[in-house]
Amino acid sequence: MATDILRRVGEKWSVLLLAVLQHGPRGFNQLDRTVEGLSRRILTRTLRALEADGLISRRQAGDRVEYALTDLGRSLLPLILAIGEWAVEHAPQIEAARQRSLSE
Repeated sequence: MATDILRRVGEKWSVLLLAVLQHGPRGFNQLDRTVEGLSRRILTRTLRALEADGLISRRQAGDRVEYALTDLGRSLLPLILAIGEWAVEHAPQIEAARQRSLSE
C-alpha cells in the first residue's frame, strides 16, 4: 500500500496538479491549459487516480466539472512543497554530482 501511494505522489503530473489545485478549485479545461505538456488523456487518467486515492474531489458545477483538493490532499501538499524546495535548493549540487559521474 505504501509503495502505491509513494508511486502516485512521485508522479510528475500528480504533483503538478496538486500544486495547481492548492490555489482553489479548477475546471478540467483550466487544468488542461495550466499544466503545459500534459495530454488530455493523461490529465483524465491522473485526475481519476487522484480522486480514487481521496486526494482531490470532483463535482459537477453547472455545466462543468470542478476539481478541488480534499482535506487529505491539503495535508499532503506541505510535504510535496518541501520536497520541491529541497530540490531547488540542492539542484546545483545534484547537477555537479551528475557531471562528475559522466566524466568518470
